[in-house]
Amino acid sequence: MNRLTQLIILLTLTHEGMEKLDAICMLLIEVGESLKRIDKITGKTLLQNYQEVDWKGAKGMSDIISHHYFDIDAEEIFWVCENNLPLLAETLKKIIVDISV
Repeated sequence: MNRLTQLIILLTLTHEGMEKLDAICMLLIEVGESLKRIDKITGKTLLQNYQEVDWKGAKGMSDIISHHYFDIDAEEIFWVCENNLPLLAETLKKIIVDISV
């Protein structure tokens, strides 16, 4: 069993771990909903200029978590956080700089 799997098992078997998972999920929902609002406000013209991010997937994550909450795979949530969030954060910072000019 690798370290990530051990961590996920520990987090999902303790009250504190479940609270952390819940908090992470709520933040991912807010990120997805915020991206949907950005798309709506900009007429879907802003995010499409930054194709390095899977915007559909990022926006869809909030729907998956919201509507299938009891089927959430903690390992998948941690994988997304570890592998997708750094690029998303970097790209959002770039967007902020670009629109501030």
